[in-house]
Amino acid sequence: MPDFAIREGSLDRLAAAKRAIPAATLAVLPDAAKLVFRGRPTAIDVAGRAFGVALQQEACRSLTNGGRTAYWLGPDEWLLQAVGEDPAALFASLDAALAGHACSLVDVSHRSDAFALSGPEADYVLNHGCPLDLSLQTFPVGMCTRTIFGKATIMLSRPAPETFHIDVWRSFAPYVWQLLDEARGEFA
Repeated sequence: MPDFAIREGSLDRLAAAKRAIPAATLAVLPDAAKLVFRGRPTAIDVAGRAFGVALQQEACRSLTNGGRTAYWLGPDEWLLQAVGEDPAALFASLDAALAGHACSLVDVSHRSDAFALSGPEADYVLNHGCPLDLSLQTFPVGMCTRTIFGKATIMLSRPAPETFHIDVWRSFAPYVWQLLDEARGEFA
């Protein structure tokens, strides 16, 4: 069985060679424990308390407490992310709290890479491959959604007015990074 505790980042080479473009900067985000939770109302409350972040009930929104964020992905589905935490320990803790509740909890920590696109032109650069209206009025701070960038499915969130986080499956991460870097070239 492969040892997933030590993994080579699929973006390390690309990140090391990135160009300095202040209008839209790219940065690899730190590793995080990522769990997908699905559950009924009673389990939702228990999961939120155990995770330390209430699970957002408003569509396409996220809530953060410290290094933990709960992203609403669907009417009964959330991505629970804990930056710098051990996925196995987080899973065990939530699994114990949810014992006896009708729910699903899956560790997807090694499925994807995440990076940030920041700067005054970040929304413009993203719109080179993402069809959403990313204006601050339509896609405000705290919003998150599954969408596409080019031909890749991504989870897009906005933690700050000029910052977007992109979570993408590892096999597509270099593709998305390179498309964003190409679009940033307009401001080089």
